[in-house]
Amino acid sequence: MRVLFYGTPDFAVPSLRALLGEGFDVVGVVTRPDRPTGRHRSTATPSPVKVAALVEDLPVLEPERPSAPEFLEQVRALAPDCGVVIAYGHILPAALLSLPRLGHVNVHASLLPHLRGAAPIERAILEGWTETGISVMQMDAGMDTGPILQQARTPILPDETGGELRARLSEMGALALVEALTLLDEGGVTPQPQDGTHASYAPKLKSEEERVHWTRGAADVARQVRAFDPRPGAWCVCRGQPLKLFGARTLATGGAPGTVLAAGETLAIACGDGALEVSDVQPAGKARMTARAFVNGRGVAAGDVLG
Repeated sequence: MRVLFYGTPDFAVPSLRALLGEGFDVVGVVTRPDRPTGRHRSTATPSPVKVAALVEDLPVLEPERPSAPEFLEQVRALAPDCGVVIAYGHILPAALLSLPRLGHVNVHASLLPHLRGAAPIERAILEGWTETGISVMQMDAGMDTGPILQQARTPILPDETGGELRARLSEMGALALVEALTLLDEGGVTPQPQDGTHASYAPKLKSEEERVHWTRGAADVARQVRAFDPRPGAWCVCRGQPLKLFGARTLATGGAPGTVLAAGETLAIACGDGALEVSDVQPAGKARMTARAFVNGRGVAAGDVLG
């Protein structure tokens, strides 16, 4: 099967060919154009998915919009049997979806129709879901509304971070994708329509959602810290400077919201209900460090109030 791969710029994989395995011929990679990086935003750095494609001598297509006529012609010339989309970040037009003989297939990190949208992993943790999974669907013109080809379920572990869950779902998604493509090519799968009456949504994360508000309950804040670990990091204000928090768990003790109850091997901070304990922090402009290293540097002490 000839596959055209669509990937978001921060999608990193050692080998695109190895992702799909034998029997699949990756004919090209579609990603967004390079964006300026560096202090002066003057250097265009290729994304990990582009680097992987270039290492394997694969054609790279970088349309600003996948609806551009010239891009459609490029795809037509590559003659893929199927397009495989993993968090590409654009809605694909109907004219593009219908070009390959098997259409386009998307790997989504939730059990559709639940958590349609851009941030299903973070939203699942933020909202306290206890189970999630992978859905491989045949794409249509809607946002994550196409019929399901394959699903795999997994529990969300009590202390699991967004990064840990993403890594597990990536492995599950690769296996489910290969199985779904094989069955699709052989005519051995019947796409199952989604029941839109049970749909829920996972919209793109907003920067203000990263800010910790200590008046909230400890369980809510702990989920917030886990959801944004390792990136972008939930943060508060400590002695006038931003401080990111990691390794959260709840405590039964309490106090005035935002008050540091203990500062040692961990930090304990009072919330509106209960308290939060964190094992790691990241001060502004510095690397992630243990709470002990931060305390030893006199970054915080019991009795301080965090904003």
